[in-house]
Amino acid sequence: MFTLVRSRARTAVLALSAVAALAFGTTTVTSATAAPAPAKQGPTSVAYVEVNNNSMLNVGKYTLANGGGNVFDVAVIFAANINYDTGTKAAYLSFNENVQRVLDNAATQIRPLQQKGIKVVLSVLGNHQGAGFANFPSQQAASAFAKQLSDTVTKYGLDGIDFDDEYAEYGNNGTGQPNDSSFVHLVTALRANMPDKIISLYNIGPAATRLSYGGVDVSSTFDYAWNPYYGSWQVPGIALPKSKLSPAAVEIGRTSQSTAADLARRTVSEGYGVYLTYNLDGADRTADVSAFTRELYGSDAVHTP
Repeated sequence: MFTLVRSRARTAVLALSAVAALAFGTTTVTSATAAPAPAKQGPTSVAYVEVNNNSMLNVGKYTLANGGGNVFDVAVIFAANINYDTGTKAAYLSFNENVQRVLDNAATQIRPLQQKGIKVVLSVLGNHQGAGFANFPSQQAASAFAKQLSDTVTKYGLDGIDFDDEYAEYGNNGTGQPNDSSFVHLVTALRANMPDKIISLYNIGPAATRLSYGGVDVSSTFDYAWNPYYGSWQVPGIALPKSKLSPAAVEIGRTSQSTAADLARRTVSEGYGVYLTYNLDGADRTADVSAFTRELYGSDAVHTP
């Protein structure tokens, strides 16, 4: 059995009273210059972290016994929200208190990972308010939200944005249903704003099936796309090379070690370039992590508290 959708998304959108709109300041933070990580051969490993409960720093605590390289290459802050202002009838980027705390303390929560060579990406998720990536009413509205995203990446020195089209509840608050142009306009504008940053796709929801409009296909715009169903193998339905796809998805501590190993083995044997994990917590997960690192990199993992 595998975990359908994500229990994680439920906890990320609780307590709407704790969600505050982004207030953009004038300070720009440049992401830390990455120190060269020890060489590692094999797929890119991704770790989502539920920051409502866990520290981003956990991602940097795992290295490979052989060579000392980072186990994880990309750390995803889970999650900011796309909210809806019923007064202005516009979507806006919002952070709950835990996400805001991570961003405000980037020097201690984000830079240490970047200094190890780990990229730090912000995931953005629906919040039951009717606003989503697939129902912007105009190109201008999509571009305005894209600017909020890219401004956030710049302000906090992040390495990119991850799109997760769950829990939007399209139609709430009088919002529109998904349309074909919205996500294409959003991704196009975001890539124009941040040509050298990561844009990734959690391959679920209406946005994930609306990647082409008006002769423009944004599939190749994404750096990565991954399977959203933990404990399973599913190739994302997007026209990207295998090197950018993760058909494997595991929830650390819930997906069995044998399944994690099987999925890692298949990732390598079938030539895919990404391996997705979710819910890395503060416990010593050496056994769970080693189950897939042995297959991906030929090495056990080492946990350093």
